[in-house]
Amino acid sequence: MSRSYRPRTVAALAATALAAAVPVLGAGAASATPGGGCQSATVQYRIVGADGNVVGADWTSQGGFHQWDTAPGSVEVRLAAGQSVAEGCKYPVSLAEYTTEGPDWETSGRQTLADKATVYLTAADIAGADGAQRTWQRLTVKSPDCYGQIDLYGDDVTYDGGTGEGHGPAPYRPDNVATPYHLIAAWNGGDKPCAPGTPDSPTPTPSQPSPAPTEPTTPATPADSTPPAEPTTPKPDRTPPTSADVPPLQSAPPTAEPSPDDSSPPLAETGSSAPVGPIAGAAALVVVIGAAGMFAAARRSRRS
Repeated sequence: MSRSYRPRTVAALAATALAAAVPVLGAGAASATPGGGCQSATVQYRIVGADGNVVGADWTSQGGFHQWDTAPGSVEVRLAAGQSVAEGCKYPVSLAEYTTEGPDWETSGRQTLADKATVYLTAADIAGADGAQRTWQRLTVKSPDCYGQIDLYGDDVTYDGGTGEGHGPAPYRPDNVATPYHLIAAWNGGDKPCAPGTPDSPTPTPSQPSPAPTEPTTPATPADSTPPAEPTTPKPDRTPPTSADVPPLQSAPPTAEPSPDDSSPPLAETGSSAPVGPIAGAAALVVVIGAAGMFAAARRSRRS
């Protein structure tokens, strides 16, 4: 009876170790799906007068450049209805006022930032399903008293020509510097030139070519030997593109993975980050030890 009992006992222990090892070896087959990041969102706006009443159309996402009768000093913004915005996603929207050299984009010339305001929209700022607002946020800048442009755009960069983080190039029509980026809508107007700029923000004037020195007149070249003039490529004569779809402030951070030094790892871990190699090695060692014990027990059984 003792001969048959020992092999059975050892075999049972080895089988138990193998059964415990199999689930551990198979744990690496599962994978975790990381959470999605923040996506772009559609902004709606409306102009509000000094008396608090809506000026013109109510909530809209209409882009383009508009001529103002009265400069829009305050603009209310929200996210359009029917959107799904993840928790923690933020959408910066800014309103910037510039003084310009003319009353529209084509004649605006050099623009100088005069005022700017920024808000951050979240899931709480999505319009209700029936179109009614749940919440909205208001942007207010100074109303220009001369030629100017007001830009509504979807980031929090200050486009003043400054350098460093948070600054970008100022709009400049002659060189086609079409900033701000992520432009939602813009308004131009004014009925008089602005005062000359200060030394800190000079308004450049086009340089005039110096008169060439007078030289003796040379005989005219025959018409048939004059090379054709090089054609000049005209700059695009259009306003910058606009879109009510704006990017988020930043994407949601990826799911954090435990470091090897973590003293309290999760109870269960799946995916490629799980320590499958060490676990599999330990399981294999358990199987080898069980098999060795079974072989030794069988030899003792034969000797007895």
